[in-house]
Amino acid sequence: MASIAKRADGQWRARYRDAAGKEHARHFGRRVDAQRWLDQETAKMQTGSWVDPRTAKTTVEEWCTRWLDGYRTRKTSTVRMAEVHVAKIIAAFGPRRLDSLRPSDIKSWLVQLQAAHAASYVYAIHARLAQVLADAVHDGVLARNPCSRRTAPRMGSQRPYVATTEQIWALHDVMGERYRAGLLLASFAGLRLAEVCGLRVSDVDFMRGIVSPEIQYPTDPLKTEMSRTPIPIPASLALSLSAHLAEFSTTWIMCDESGQQMGPWQLQREFRKARAKVRGLPDGFRFHDLRHYYASLLIASGLDVKVVQTRLRHASANTTLNVYGHMFPDSDDSTRAAIDAVMTARAENLADFLRTREGGDARFP
Repeated sequence: MASIAKRADGQWRARYRDAAGKEHARHFGRRVDAQRWLDQETAKMQTGSWVDPRTAKTTVEEWCTRWLDGYRTRKTSTVRMAEVHVAKIIAAFGPRRLDSLRPSDIKSWLVQLQAAHAASYVYAIHARLAQVLADAVHDGVLARNPCSRRTAPRMGSQRPYVATTEQIWALHDVMGERYRAGLLLASFAGLRLAEVCGLRVSDVDFMRGIVSPEIQYPTDPLKTEMSRTPIPIPASLALSLSAHLAEFSTTWIMCDESGQQMGPWQLQREFRKARAKVRGLPDGFRFHDLRHYYASLLIASGLDVKVVQTRLRHASANTTLNVYGHMFPDSDDSTRAAIDAVMTARAENLADFLRTREGGDARFP
């Protein structure tokens, strides 16, 4: 319900009620201005883009703080990553009102980020901002999300660096003995950093040669059910892990000097020290890149994409192909050979038919 009335002081009072029945009013010197404002507000209500004027004053920092509070029901590691992203967003836009953000502001900010960060990281930051603002729209705090495909940066398709076997063993040899099992688990079983540090002795069947990740550091559940897929390991790796267990392990495969669970930062720190001593490894080579070496071994041995997906514990074969598709053998020659076999067989059959016909009546098969 909306109305316009003239007050005793000559001002025009325009008012309307929102969907919750709350009244909103403004005063104008001219009736035409009051009518224009009233038309705009009622049109917003009809199109679903109306936002409470008081709520519209919410700043980016205020909304991000509220959003994070509701996001803390997720896994600890997921929340931790969100906190890192949100801190970046607040540093850039914190004091500004949510409704003041424009697509051009976001594009300019992303250009600044791209000068200092990898394309994949900038893509993740934009995705987080889009998520935060989409929830603001859903909550009625923001009328429209300024993030869209037009503001989104490219994800980046840089191929991962794959270490050579010589580099893997060089890393192994320069790392402290306490840390070497972590490198072996990543390079020859494809475990992620948090999974290595969360692996318990009970998760390894040394007799059968099976590693069964159940948790990630410190004791968080793995992100997907697929991540819990058992991984077969050879007897040589099982023996190496067994020797490590006898000297360094307690409940956990990876333990620090006090016998407590080793933190990812401790293993990462030792890995970086070793990386600096190995010739040819780029500065950006990460512990996670050891998984790429594991994938390259599987692909080079002739395993198909479905098996590689299972061993890497990817949710789908698409993920495997997107990351490692370039490593699979070129199929051009296989395609030619398959078609050539059919064409050659046809030609041979035809030649046999012609020879047979010369010797008497025969019917082409």
